[in-house]
Order: sequence, then C-alpha cells, then structure tokens
Amino acid sequence: MPTPARGRGIQPRKELGTPLFPGATRLLLLGSGEIGREVALEAMRMGAEVVAVDRYANAPAMQVAHRHHVVSMTDGKALRALIEREAPDVIVPEIEQINTSELLELEREGWTVVPRAEATFATMDRERIRRLAAEKASVPTSRYAFVDSAEEAHRAVKELGLPAVFKAMMSSSGLGSTVVHRSEEVGEAYRRGREEGRVVNPRVMVEEFLKFDLEITLLTLRHYGNDGRVTTSFCPPIAHVRPGTHYHESWQPAELAPRVISRAQDIAKAVTDQLGGIGIFGCEQFIRGNDVFFSEISPRPHDTGLVTLATQWQSEFALHARAILGFPIPSIELVSPGAAHVILAPEEGWGPRFGGLWEANRVPGVRVHLFGKPSAYPERRMGIALAQAPTVAEARRKAEEAAHTVEGGLYFPSRSPPPA
Repeated sequence: MPTPARGRGIQPRKELGTPLFPGATRLLLLGSGEIGREVALEAMRMGAEVVAVDRYANAPAMQVAHRHHVVSMTDGKALRALIEREAPDVIVPEIEQINTSELLELEREGWTVVPRAEATFATMDRERIRRLAAEKASVPTSRYAFVDSAEEAHRAVKELGLPAVFKAMMSSSGLGSTVVHRSEEVGEAYRRGREEGRVVNPRVMVEEFLKFDLEITLLTLRHYGNDGRVTTSFCPPIAHVRPGTHYHESWQPAELAPRVISRAQDIAKAVTDQLGGIGIFGCEQFIRGNDVFFSEISPRPHDTGLVTLATQWQSEFALHARAILGFPIPSIELVSPGAAHVILAPEEGWGPRFGGLWEANRVPGVRVHLFGKPSAYPERRMGIALAQAPTVAEARRKAEEAAHTVEGGLYFPSRSPPPA
C-alpha cells in the first residue's frame, strides 16, 4: 500500500509543487457536482492537482479536473483501492453518499480527510449530528424524534404536533424531506424519508415545524490565521428560501440585528468546535425574533453559498480551497449585496440545450453559471443566475428574472443517453 502523502493532517503551507509533476499537492474530490467543480477550479488556481470522482461519467468537476474516475463511493473496497492508487495529500468529501466507515479507517492509517473523517461521519447522519448539536454542543434546536416505522412516526407526530417535518437520515438538497400538515400524510412522508434519501434507510427523523422569520446559512470557516494557529471566521449571513424542501434562492447579506448575528456565530462555533478539522462548514439556522435555532450543518461548501460567487472577494469555494491547502486567510470581505436563483430542469432528458442566455446575460450585474450536467430530471438544478446590485431586493429581482429567462429556453434534444 502506498504511504499516505501526509500523515499529520493539514499544516500551514509555504510552497506548492507543480500539478502532474513529482511533488504536486494532490486533492481527491469525492463528489463532482457543481459544488465540487467550484472547489476544483479554486484549488487549481492556487496550484493544486485535482482528481475528481463521482458515481457517473462527465460530472461537472470531472470536466475541469486533471484526472477523473467513475466509482461507487459507497463501496468501501473500491474507495480504498482508488485512494491507495492516487495517494492524495488531501481527501475532500463533497457529497453524503460515501462509505464514511472506510474514511474513518483510512484516516486512522494516516490519510488526511477534510475537515476530518469523524466530522464527515457525524454530519452525514441526521441522528448523529442532531445529538451532537443538542446534547454535546448544547445549542438550541427544534424538538425531534427518530422513528423506524410508520407506526412510530404517527406516535412522534402526536407528541411533536402538526405541521411536522420528515427527513431522510442521509440526504442533501431536500431529498427525502416532506412537510406534513395532516395525519393522513404521515405514511407517505415516512415512505419518502425511508426511500428517497441518498441511501434507503428505515430510520427517519421527525422534527417539530418551527415557525420562523428567516432561514439562514452561516458559512463558518476553520483555518490557519496569520499566526499559524487554527481560528474560526464567519462569512456574512446568507438568507435563503425553499418553496418546498429544495434550495431555490439565496441572498447576502441577510439583514439581522448584531446580537442575532453574534448568537448565530456562537451556535455555529460551538458545533464546529465539536466537529473539528479544517475547512468551511455550512451551518443552517432558523431565526425567530431574537432567537436562533440550529437546524443542520454540512462539512463542506453549501449550495446556498453559491451566492458568494457574486458577493465576496473570495467565494466560499476559494475560502475552502485556501483553508484545506494550509494557506492563511487574513479577512473575509463582502464586495456587494447579491443574490442567486436556481435554474431548474422542467423534465427528464439528456444533453440539455439552454436558450435565453443572450437576454439573461445582457442585464448589468447578472452572470449565469451552467453546471454542465449531462442529464436531467424534473426539478434538477442545472445552473444558477447570480446578480449584484446596490440592494439585496434589486439583486433578488434580477437573479430571478435571469433564471426564469434561461429556464424558458431549456429543452432536451434526446430522451436517452448517448451510446457508450
């Protein structure tokens, strides 16, 4: 077995080699969607060699990386074989659908996982991360229960009340999540939570539906400061909306009172201190008046943070790449209010073609990012419209109009995959 390239974890760094030459600093991305693509681009700009991995060919990050592999990342043996073959300096999980038990064992052997394998293991299971937040970090959360059958789900709903939220144990982008308003909906909500997450799991989380004023993501960065010590920094809070359970729109900065921001930062730091490691975390929180409640956290850049491509001098992806490469981050700067609005597929198909791009891109302050996904299904995120403006309200309007303009011109020439 190759010797792990770096057994000391991430350390402050003063130099890098050249990609594809001996001495290069190699990042292995486990997950190659739009989030992985942005991390890959930023790491490559900084001089790293990037290897992209996903379960399907031609994923977005694969289209820009130095090399790529198609692997089932839930297969522990296949995952280990790939890591031993590539011998990366840093392993960067970017999705939930990974064999985290194998990552834990690899880290014990000396491989470096971002932010660390234990954090990845904890956050990729709703029960582990909720108990860590509520019982270890002692931060406020909604009331919750974990159930293993539809019968237990009915009992949980009676205790928690309606409406209630059902969530799959391992999920992202709202997969397997349902808001239940009537007891007749409990059975179907439990089925969706069990079957429609990243993996099938009979255990489902049932959560009290909090009535809140705003939902935010506080991007929380653990990194080396100028003095070489690990410190925690925060991006300005990002507000976002989900018409259903999927991310749809976000804007930055969220207008919050200073004491509310301070409380949100305290909660995010308490949880990330428990998780440890280096890199960016997306800490989702509910705001109700002056009260702040922890919702969930991801140990990587967050989809709502795509807005930082328009608003910050260094986007969340640049900050993540700098942190995991061991570079200092002197400051996090907001350069403009801005907004992001998703571009969704209306139907299933292959090789999408996008119209409306001329009209969308001619608006000052608007930029359209297309992710390059080779196939689509209804409501799949295919791109995003970004907007800058003097005010958040104007940026939101411009981003929404641009996104809908592109959606109106989206079509699929093929209903079947290209020949292998």
